[in-house]
Amino acid sequence: MLIEQYDDLRRRLTRRLGSADAAHETLHELYLRMDRPDGVSALRNPATYILAVAVNLARDRWRTENRRAERVDESALYELIDENPGPEQVAEGRSSLEALVRALDLLTPRQRMIMVAARFERLPQAEIARRLNISTRLVQIELQRALEFCEEFLAKNLS
Repeated sequence: MLIEQYDDLRRRLTRRLGSADAAHETLHELYLRMDRPDGVSALRNPATYILAVAVNLARDRWRTENRRAERVDESALYELIDENPGPEQVAEGRSSLEALVRALDLLTPRQRMIMVAARFERLPQAEIARRLNISTRLVQIELQRALEFCEEFLAKNLS
């Protein structure tokens, strides 16, 4: 059934996911999973089942990619420091540091305080929240916004 209705399923999945490539990859992964011996047996509405499983697979892939991206985003700031820099790395490091300082200057005062406390003073988010008299969740949100802004700023200004 998946093969017979592939074009229709891909069209419907493309509409839901917003990407023909994501729909194609998801249907391919679904085919591989269903081709196992423990695959789908008799179902009342196989088309609905296949589409639901495909959407779930796409969501799982999207979440995984976002988690990986978040880890890379945060670690990008740490890569600015090289323990044994040569003259070229020193110049690049100074340029990167100046760009980071400019980015920090453009943050809101609260975002800047949170960023400095979390990344440079290495304070726990609960301690930052207590100091600023805000919730830990707000510290998380503001830190994420600050990191995203700095990453975008550095990407634009160091290219």
